Amino acid sequence: MQTLLFGFGAIVAGVGGIVVLYWVLNKVVEQLPAKWEERLKPYVFIGPPLLLLGVFLLWPAVRTVYLSFFDARAANFVALDNYVRMFTTPRYVESLVNSLIWILIVPALSVALGLFVAVLSDRLKATAEKLVKSIIFMPMAIALVAAGTTFLFIYAWAPPGADQYGMLNAIWTGLGGEPQRWLSIDAARINTILLTLVLVWMQAGFAMVLLSAAIKNVPEDTLEAARVDGATEVQIFFRVVVPQIATTIMVLLTTITIFVLKTFDVVWVTTGGRFGTEFLPVTFFRELVVVRDQGMAATVIVVILVATIPIMVYNVKQYRKQEAMA
Repeated sequence: MQTLLFGFGAIVAGVGGIVVLYWVLNKVVEQLPAKWEERLKPYVFIGPPLLLLGVFLLWPAVRTVYLSFFDARAANFVALDNYVRMFTTPRYVESLVNSLIWILIVPALSVALGLFVAVLSDRLKATAEKLVKSIIFMPMAIALVAAGTTFLFIYAWAPPGADQYGMLNAIWTGLGGEPQRWLSIDAARINTILLTLVLVWMQAGFAMVLLSAAIKNVPEDTLEAARVDGATEVQIFFRVVVPQIATTIMVLLTTITIFVLKTFDVVWVTTGGRFGTEFLPVTFFRELVVVRDQGMAATVIVVILVATIPIMVYNVKQYRKQEAMA
C-alpha cells in the first residue's frame, strides 16, 4: 500500500512540476523581445508534452527493453537467454501461437460482424435502427471481467442427466448431444477460439458504430452512378462503398488488434490460462506477479511491443496515402 501511494504521489508531483515548469517558461519567454518570443514560444508549448511522453512513455519502454536482458531479479546480465527461452520453451511458444490466433480472429471477425450489422441496420426504419444498434453496442458497456464471467456461465458444464445451466450445453443437449466441457477439453485451440468470441461479442458493437457512420458519409451520387451503370447492390457494396470506407476499416483493425494485445482479463477470469489458453498478456502477468521473474516479464512486453510496430508503420503509410489523395 505504501509503495502504491508513493507511486501515485510521484506521478502527481511529476505532472504538477511539469505544469509549473510550463507556466514559468511561458512567463520568461513573454519577457523576451518579440523576435525571440516568436522563435521560442513553439518550443515552450511542445516542451512539456514531450517531457511527459519521455518520462511516462519513452523511459519505461527503454527500461523494459533493458530489463529483458537480465535475470529474474534484474541483477545479472543474461544477454539473449530470455529471448531464447521465449521462442523455445513449449509454454511460451503456446502463448505466442494463441496470441496469433487472437490477433487473427478478433479484429477480423469484429469488423466483419460490425460491417454486416451496420449495412443491414442502415436499411431499417429510424426507430428499429436505433434499437438494433443499441442492443449490439450494449456489450461495450460491460467490463472485461464481467464479460468473461458471463461467458463462463454460457460455457458452463454439468454432468449428464443434471440440469444444464450453461446456455451452450443447454442448447447442445436439447438437440440430443452430450454435455461438453467447452473450456476444459483437450483441444487447446478450440478453447482459445471460444475465448476470442468474448472479445468479438464486445468489439462488434464498437466496429458497427464507426462503420455505420462511415457508410452514411459515402456520397449518394457515387451510388446512383453505379446503379445507372447497371451494377448490382453487391457490386456497389464491394466496389463503391468498401473502398470509400477502407480507412475506417484499417483504423478499426489496428485499434482492436492493439486492444487484444492489452487484454488479459477474459482469459484470467475464465480459465486462468489453463487448458492451453494462455497468451502473452496472461504470460506477462504470471511472470511478473506470480513467478516474479522481472527479466522474463520484460521480455514478454518487448515481444508485444515489437508485434505492434509493423501495424503502426502500415497505418502511418496508409494515412499518408490518404492525405496525398485528399
